[in-house]
Amino acid sequence: MDRLEKLCIEKGMRMTEQRRVIARVLSRAEDHPDVEGLHRRAHAIDPHISIATVYRTVRLFEESGIIERHDFRDGRSRYEEVPDHHHDHLIDMKTGKVVEFTDDEIEALQNAIAKRLGYKLIDHRLELYGVPIEE
Repeated sequence: MDRLEKLCIEKGMRMTEQRRVIARVLSRAEDHPDVEGLHRRAHAIDPHISIATVYRTVRLFEESGIIERHDFRDGRSRYEEVPDHHHDHLIDMKTGKVVEFTDDEIEALQNAIAKRLGYKLIDHRLELYGVPIEE
């Protein structure tokens, strides 16, 4: 049983076989798939899974706090499991590839800015958009 499937069960969600397939596909994703990509992968495992089922399941998982939705300026919502640790994203504007990273200096700077402005930072999301440097 994958991590995401376990979280669903812990939250008391009824796990149909189709939800299990979608949860497994999300758990095993090494990228940030959109609904159409999730549907393609899930449909390859179970041809009875409809795109509507994927949309409903993704919405349920998101509302339950199991997955996060990202809008990386490409007109598609993309999804990932709620991470165990904080990370930020760099989006390659040519290919759409999403690179996850952490940087202690950026984290410290964000906290310092919030403090200087009279706030305690409780959450943030950083997305950088770039293109590869031409050699």
